[in-house]
Amino acid sequence: QVQLVESGGGLVQAGGSLRLSCAASGLTFSAYAMGWFRQAPGLEREFVAAITRSSSNTDYADSVKGRFTISRDNAKNTAHLQMNSLKPEDTAVYYCAASISVRPASKLQYNYWGQGTQVTVSS
Repeated sequence: QVQLVESGGGLVQAGGSLRLSCAASGLTFSAYAMGWFRQAPGLEREFVAAITRSSSNTDYADSVKGRFTISRDNAKNTAHLQMNSLKPEDTAVYYCAASISVRPASKLQYNYWGQGTQVTVSS
């Protein structure tokens, strides 16, 4: 049974930082690309960042480039999202996801999803 469990969310002031973690189990972690998505109330779930199996490539949404960094540790079956210079518009539930595709191009290509962790940025 595949499980992705996010942690590290919380309340932070604008300009602050948070580090999200995603602990994976029940799958061969190194065989999956990993992604982070977010969903604000009333909006669709949107792409934030992705990283390929061996960390050779990363992709970011324009809205987070230069502020967020995705990483992974295949030895520990974990993925991370370091979020710096947070803005109120970053407030959302953040989800990690795993894709068997080499470089998934859309959320439809992700096979497994976590339950999400809330990030709230106050102004």
